[in-house]
Amino acid sequence: MDWAGWALFGLVATVALTAALISAQLAGLTRLDIPLVLGAFVTDDPDRARVIGFFIHLCAGQGFALGYAAAFALLNRATWWIGALFGLLHVGIALTVILPLLPGVHPRMASQRAGPASTAVLEPPGLFALNYGVQTPAVSAVVHVIYGVVLGLLLHAT
Repeated sequence: MDWAGWALFGLVATVALTAALISAQLAGLTRLDIPLVLGAFVTDDPDRARVIGFFIHLCAGQGFALGYAAAFALLNRATWWIGALFGLLHVGIALTVILPLLPGVHPRMASQRAGPASTAVLEPPGLFALNYGVQTPAVSAVVHVIYGVVLGLLLHAT
């Protein structure tokens, strides 16, 4: 395993995931905007939130890439299909645990239980992030599989 490469490869995989997600947004397949959701933790200005959130997302992608690299190392192999499986596991946890819990900690996200507050500018994602569009779970799965495949291919090549 090329431990020096994980940072570069994590950046490449995160950019691939982000580009695919933005493409899906522009095509009208989902309204999920991860940089906006992350950046809105820091600022209430949507334009600034997207920029700040993009960099937060890049950092998070690096952290996940380290986790993927460690898992590949434990398995003593990195392949595109194992990366794809990790991507499915990753998105499964994100859609069923992390995103539904966000309204409880996000200062600018409405809650499904309590409803919108005066500071809420984001709607809650709900289970599988379905509040951001019926195709959001499929889009999320595809972009996370892309992330895992890219990491599996790049870490396998080293």
